[in-house]
Amino acid sequence: MRVPLSWLGEYVDLEPGTTAEEVHAALVSVGLEEEDVHTFEISGPVVVGQVLEFEEEPQTNGKTIRWCQVRVAPEGQKAADGGPDVRGIVCGARNFLRGDKVVVTLPGAVLPGPFPIAARKTYGHVSDGMIASARELGLGDDHEGILRLTTLGLDPEVGTDAIALLGLDDTAVEVNVTPDRGYAFSIRGIAREYSHATGAAFRDPADAVTVHAAGAHAHGFSVTIDDRAPIRDRVGASVFVTRVVRDVDGTRPTPPWMVSRLKLAGIRSISLVVDITNYVMLELGQPIHGYDLDALTGGIVVRRAHEGETLVTLDDQTRALHVEDLLITDESGAIGLAGVMGGASTEISAQTRNVLIEAANFDPVSIARTARRHKLPSEASKRFERGVDPRVAVAAAARVVQLLEQLAGGHADELGSLHDAAEQAEAIRLPDGYIQGLVGVDFTDDEVRGALAEIGGTVTDGDGALLVVPPSWRPDLTDKSDLAEEVARIVGFDRIPSVLPVAPPGSGLSREQKLRRAVAQMLADNGSTEVLAFPFVSEHENDLFGSPEEGSVPAVRLANALDATAPYLRTSLLPGLLEIAKRNLARGLVDLNVYEIGTVFRPSGAALGSETLPPGAVLPSDDVLAGLNAGIPAQPRYLAGLVVGNAVLKEPGQAPVAAGLADALTMVRQTAAAVGLEVEFVQSRHQALHPGRTAQLVALGGDGARTVVGYAGELLPALAEELDLPRVVAVFELDLDALIAVAPSDIIAGTIAGFPAATQDLSLVVPEETHAGDVLRAIREGAGPLLEDIRLVDDYRGAGIPAAHKSLTFALRFRADDRTLTAAEASEAKLAGAAIAADRFGAAIRE
Repeated sequence: MRVPLSWLGEYVDLEPGTTAEEVHAALVSVGLEEEDVHTFEISGPVVVGQVLEFEEEPQTNGKTIRWCQVRVAPEGQKAADGGPDVRGIVCGARNFLRGDKVVVTLPGAVLPGPFPIAARKTYGHVSDGMIASARELGLGDDHEGILRLTTLGLDPEVGTDAIALLGLDDTAVEVNVTPDRGYAFSIRGIAREYSHATGAAFRDPADAVTVHAAGAHAHGFSVTIDDRAPIRDRVGASVFVTRVVRDVDGTRPTPPWMVSRLKLAGIRSISLVVDITNYVMLELGQPIHGYDLDALTGGIVVRRAHEGETLVTLDDQTRALHVEDLLITDESGAIGLAGVMGGASTEISAQTRNVLIEAANFDPVSIARTARRHKLPSEASKRFERGVDPRVAVAAAARVVQLLEQLAGGHADELGSLHDAAEQAEAIRLPDGYIQGLVGVDFTDDEVRGALAEIGGTVTDGDGALLVVPPSWRPDLTDKSDLAEEVARIVGFDRIPSVLPVAPPGSGLSREQKLRRAVAQMLADNGSTEVLAFPFVSEHENDLFGSPEEGSVPAVRLANALDATAPYLRTSLLPGLLEIAKRNLARGLVDLNVYEIGTVFRPSGAALGSETLPPGAVLPSDDVLAGLNAGIPAQPRYLAGLVVGNAVLKEPGQAPVAAGLADALTMVRQTAAAVGLEVEFVQSRHQALHPGRTAQLVALGGDGARTVVGYAGELLPALAEELDLPRVVAVFELDLDALIAVAPSDIIAGTIAGFPAATQDLSLVVPEETHAGDVLRAIREGAGPLLEDIRLVDDYRGAGIPAAHKSLTFALRFRADDRTLTAAEASEAKLAGAAIAADRFGAAIRE
């Protein structure tokens, strides 16, 4: 909300010299948020001039200019810039006459832009200043010609300061109004808040015009409230006031003081009648709509839209209406979207002579839904959806009548109507001591009563409590906690002591949270970078990465997707990682080692569709909520990683080392180690991964249980090319929740060995289709407890090896806790392991 200070000063006492910064500080102290300061960004000398004479001078470019002699100071006196009283000025406009009084910007002035003015040679003359248009002064968009003061009804003395004359010396403060304080979308509301902050006397503009409302009980104009589809059991229009003003001259100009205030408030001047309605809306917070009375057919009916009904609104758009839309209609049909925008058929124009004024109070929910449904936000809907004072409508209509009489030459008519079905606010019970207990400040009884009375509440005594009836302009006050907040901000937030809260005792992080953090820390410590991807993907991406086998993967489709090409929630983290890799590679970051921990969405039952959602205006029952919760898909936490480029960068004396599948598998081992597990890699297949370089990830539980937790491998080269990625892109993805579920409850560090180890190698020749992991498990089983560690170090196929066979070499480390092992003991354990492998797979020791 932008508030011109001159306007604010009409309804609250501002000390002379009060600055915008001081007003901001006062408003912030009562809970409003400071935004900005707005001025016309114009400086003098800018004066009233009079055109004495001019000569038409055609130019070679086809344009005709006027060489004007303009008086800029009383005869014989120096001008505001110290120069002569008559100036020669070149002007391209031709809409003025000899003797017209105009606005002249003298050398040294600065217009909005900034646009400094100086004497300069142009079209063969030295133009000693400029005759300004309304747009050049910042008053509007009219640039067809210069601003003639006579058209504004002004006849000031030559040399008068035009900045003050036109209200261009005013300043506006802008504050952010929170959604619960709609009353502050008005000068009336801001003035009241400034009074709360400073104690300055407040004069309610609504009280000032009520005296003028001799026609407040006007009658005879037919208005029917026929709301057949109320929202939340509330009728759409609780108050509807109409007044008629006749013989209006819509061609009269809007006075400069009103134009400048509207401009500073952020509203463009349109025409006198429309400007008056906007002015009153800003002043009192009550949206006003004016109709061309002669364009109306019969009386007004306020009703909901019919199926298939349309309306051409003031922006010349034909809008298909919804049956929940609240309409203003006459016998011809819809003539306006209530509280949002009027219709084109009854629009006020320069030819309008008789005006019907409407000041109504509409249901906030109904107006908010209509504005969003039609994507049609307006100054009116912004106020109605936050709540408008139902008791200000009569005064607002009277204020418009007053201004139309004063400025447009109109005459108030007795024709009009008043429908008032607004509900009275209910008293809120405020128990004794409640505010002190909630806020932590010992407010006195007088302070509490005084603060509640200051905001407009009616306070009476109850049994051990105060009964407070909120004022009509505060629909946000519905609970005792709201009243506590009001007392705190009116008395002063500075009264609330700064006390650090004591953290309540608890169990701290859960086991799952600790292990997830340990995994993330482990990966980061080892050089990986955590990233966060969008959870929205295409159906193809879900089907490709959501399952190792081809086929459709169940997924959640969004009813209102942000991106039409990605309307599904992800079933895998890999599409997001690949998109991040693609984006970074396109920006020259070619060496990546990234991971993400995030949820995926795995629907198992019926999808939660729009037909299953309850209406927004109805509180759902427990059974409905239970059904909705049952329809929410499972959301396990997954971990995925990606490596591409070089794992070791090229440096002097160091050749680059390309990243690949081994690095991805290392990240998997680090993850397993962080939760106290070992993981085994089993040759497997995945539709998105290279068939010969894909591993199934199997977690080895302490009880010997084997749990498949994910996959790792290199992306299919064809898929990498399709995604504009390098040929080798190594990835892994695992179900982190499943991994943590089989992890030991406590991670116990191994004992430090006190005796030396004995190391030996074992090479076994096995059929080619035999999995190395199966052979490794057989050796471990046969070698017994002396085997401390075993690793596959070589897979050889070639000369010296029978056809369809391969040689697997394992590095074994043996150790005993109570003695130094002999070579014979180590060899015996090794051969015991080889015997088990020979029995199961036909393995033979390679000579």
